[in-house]
Amino acid sequence: MAYDGLTTMRVDIGDGVAHVEIDNPPINLFDRVLYREMVPLVNEFAADDAVRAVVFSSANPEFFIAHFDVDLILRMPQNMPAPDRPNDFQMIGEALRTMPKATFCAVRGRVGGGGAEIVASADIIFASSDAVFCQPEVPLGIIPGGGGTTRLSRTVGRHRAMEIVLAGEDIDAETAEKWGWINRVVADPVEHALAMAHRIATFPPDAVAAGKRLVLMAETGIAENLVAEGTTFGEQIADPLARRAMENFMARGGQTREGELRLGNLAGEINE
Repeated sequence: MAYDGLTTMRVDIGDGVAHVEIDNPPINLFDRVLYREMVPLVNEFAADDAVRAVVFSSANPEFFIAHFDVDLILRMPQNMPAPDRPNDFQMIGEALRTMPKATFCAVRGRVGGGGAEIVASADIIFASSDAVFCQPEVPLGIIPGGGGTTRLSRTVGRHRAMEIVLAGEDIDAETAEKWGWINRVVADPVEHALAMAHRIATFPPDAVAAGKRLVLMAETGIAENLVAEGTTFGEQIADPLARRAMENFMARGGQTREGELRLGNLAGEINE
């Protein structure tokens, strides 16, 4: 695919670093278009020898990625067969996690749901002090189906993963750093990520790939967990209580700027 043929992202490649700026107004919703463009893009980066590091950022200082499109979830088939492999959305994260080059997310503003799952898949995550993280799925009657349950327990430990997944509350950047959800809070996460990406891009690529591969050897059972996650997600979207919660979410301002700026609180209100 041509890197300049995208409508929801801009890609700049220089000195071995691919900088992807997500730009899908008004809230960088992970909608059908962004989804369809991101799947082949990450696979292209993985195969492109000219790319030695990848940095994702956002053109919108208020939202990195709001979350996956709830309206699209409501329109998914309610009798999907159980998957036998990770689905395409989960594989976006797997491409970021396993490609033999460093992957970064530079987060400003809010990131939730499927967007937070993409961020958690990157190798290195920097965030601004005003960044906010949230997995709002359980209040909506579903689960983080894009790798959230699979990755969070490995990243922050069981107890904190339970709090993130079950409570669906907003988590500020300082807490996310303390818990190990992100690497660091920095003044300018884009500048910080690009500087480190350019540094790593100068290193022998085989050494970078080998270092990453060996670190990842500690993570076992990922594919099996993703399949179980996808199966459960498919079962839940047919639950009448889940559908009512998601419809309430949309009716109360979900996927509007005003509603998304209070996502954790909004998620806690939809079942009242």
